[in-house]
Amino acid sequence: MSATTYKDVWNLDVFFKGGSDSPELQEHLTHTAKLIELFQARINNWTPANSPEDGKYLQELLLDFEETGKKLRQAGAFVGCLQAQNIHDEKAYNLDAQVTGLSASFQTALGALDNQLTKIDDNVWKQLLADGPLEELSFVLTERRSRAKEKLSKEEEALVNALGVDGYHSWGQLYDLIVSKIKVSLTENGEEKQLSVGQAFNKFSSSDRSLRSTVFAGWEKAWGDQADILAKTLNHLSGFRLNVYKKRGWDEVLKEPLDINRMKKETLETMWAVISENKQKLVQYLERKAKLLGLEKLSWFDLDAPYGTTETKVSYQEGAEFIQQNFALFGEKMAAFAKLAFEKQWIEAEDRPGKAPGGFCTSFPESDESRIFITYSGTPSNVSTLAHELGHGFHSYAMKGVQHLNRNYAMNVAETASTFAEMIVADASVKNAKDEDEKLALLDDKIQRTVALLMNIHARFLFETRFYEERRQGPVSVERLNQLMLDAQKEAYCETLDEYHPLFWASKLHFFITGVPFYNFPYTFGYLFSLGIYAQALQEGKGYEEKYIALLRDTASMTVEDLANKHLQVDLTKKDFWKKAVDICLADIDEFLELTEGR
Repeated sequence: MSATTYKDVWNLDVFFKGGSDSPELQEHLTHTAKLIELFQARINNWTPANSPEDGKYLQELLLDFEETGKKLRQAGAFVGCLQAQNIHDEKAYNLDAQVTGLSASFQTALGALDNQLTKIDDNVWKQLLADGPLEELSFVLTERRSRAKEKLSKEEEALVNALGVDGYHSWGQLYDLIVSKIKVSLTENGEEKQLSVGQAFNKFSSSDRSLRSTVFAGWEKAWGDQADILAKTLNHLSGFRLNVYKKRGWDEVLKEPLDINRMKKETLETMWAVISENKQKLVQYLERKAKLLGLEKLSWFDLDAPYGTTETKVSYQEGAEFIQQNFALFGEKMAAFAKLAFEKQWIEAEDRPGKAPGGFCTSFPESDESRIFITYSGTPSNVSTLAHELGHGFHSYAMKGVQHLNRNYAMNVAETASTFAEMIVADASVKNAKDEDEKLALLDDKIQRTVALLMNIHARFLFETRFYEERRQGPVSVERLNQLMLDAQKEAYCETLDEYHPLFWASKLHFFITGVPFYNFPYTFGYLFSLGIYAQALQEGKGYEEKYIALLRDTASMTVEDLANKHLQVDLTKKDFWKKAVDICLADIDEFLELTEGR
């Protein structure tokens, strides 16, 4: 047992005192704006001479890039935390708009920098990167240079960024504002409650089916009431993105997300093919779960239902200690990081109204710290989510000392560390179950995540690819969005459900995020990729932590195919790796089916 009682609210004052009224934050933003202006001026004053002198000037620019980027990220992370902890903090929304404006200016400056890189002769470029300080940055710098060659002119890209502030990004901000106002009505114990979407979502994990069904009816109504506004939001956001792609001459809507995730289309297609070929076991699980719950078929609101009548409740303190104990079995550094995060109040977990839905981990690069956000209500799933977000934090922690420009890892590998941490805790929960009933409940919770990542995410991917194809022809109506979502869910879930969630396109934040297009497949990639790493970790035991950290430190400076080849000796474009990874999670289903046989 820990001698420390952990607080379930985070400490943000160490960054900027006073929350959204912070004078320190305003000073920081003013200073950042000046740094961006100076950075832009220095780029404009540079005319590449195609000589070794370019290397010296570029090094100086990269130092400015690092300092400005860190300051901007620090402010953005802080404002994101303010919005999440209190969705009614209107000043935080104004600050978010301010940060978005600065980000757009910074992106314009970076666009100009990248454009300058394209003016350096290929042979001179190779010489600049061959040795010296720029050598370790060769992957990211070459990547920036190559991408710049595929974009519009410097002036046109600057215009796109400028228009994006009150166009593209503001649609994403509008979505957040709409969601903050949505309330889901629920009458519980004779009392009428108005739940935030985050609170309502947690009810889908209840063992009481009538409660889940009632909340789902309110959930559908709440999102349906806003569907016309949300459809307009989604159409404008995607329309902006498609117009930019068209101007750049990009026909393939997946080009940008694949580039961002540093992966080949072949890898993505192979992954989905293997998943689709191996869904029968998932179908058997869903059918068995329905039978165990006394149903013909499961409905959408049953997917997160716990198995069994007893609900295991784990206090925040118990959850924190359990995570640390099991991280320690894998490696000392991971356990030390978790201890630090709990002791220093890096985590906002309190279950209270007014918080944003979901969970996240964000980094504060100037302070070399992370902050984790979840709403912890004591379910086993909450413990896994907490471990998941701590995994994200450990990824940043493991990269300490890595050059700042080599820390910008993509979302697919970002999900690797989080899923790895989650697997450690979920497996430990199953192994430490006090009896068969608890073991089944925990195993079921673990399998629910497999279903989410191999079926739910698949539905999101199918929906989004088809939606974008139709959006090319013009705005897509609410009715059509619902139909596209329904078709995608039926296909992804192999038509095993009785009732679906056609308004999922409205209720899922990921479709409205402007920072990252196609915020879906990287989750599944990260999950399966981490299973391959996890299998090696189990085989090698405690000594594997150093190898794992070495892999994490390389995640932002090579393609995922090269990363897998170097650290795991596997080819991601071939089915073998993905089949082995899928088999690991299907083994849980085999155990579940065996234990529930005849029940």
